[in-house]
Amino acid sequence: MKQGMKVGDTEVIEIEVTSDMFAQFEGEIVHRAYSTVFMVYHMEWVSRKIILPYLEEHEEGMGGAVCVKHLAASPEGAKLTITAIVSEIAENVVITEVSVCNGKKLIGTGEVKQVILSKRKIASLLE
Repeated sequence: MKQGMKVGDTEVIEIEVTSDMFAQFEGEIVHRAYSTVFMVYHMEWVSRKIILPYLEEHEEGMGGAVCVKHLAASPEGAKLTITAIVSEIAENVVITEVSVCNGKKLIGTGEVKQVILSKRKIASLLE
């Protein structure tokens, strides 16, 4: 991993809730609201954006853990801001604290752990 990443580094993404992000199982919509599945996806994505500039050509990041609290619902059309802040770096592990806001209202919090490994190591793990 390249040098330079530090605790406090931040990334932000902004999204608008669309119908494909609704809570659903087996294609059946349960709630016409932003799903926890998509919240986890967006938390992982914003956290990944932090590590991308620091990956060496032979490296890749893998998810190690995600802890999420989905605190409130957001309807279709809601504009969400997802923010990740590096809270810990230990050797090849990067941990981010993530928040999801609908305007000024906090609708989700979480922690994402990413492990930086060589692409060769990842390939061997998948054999």
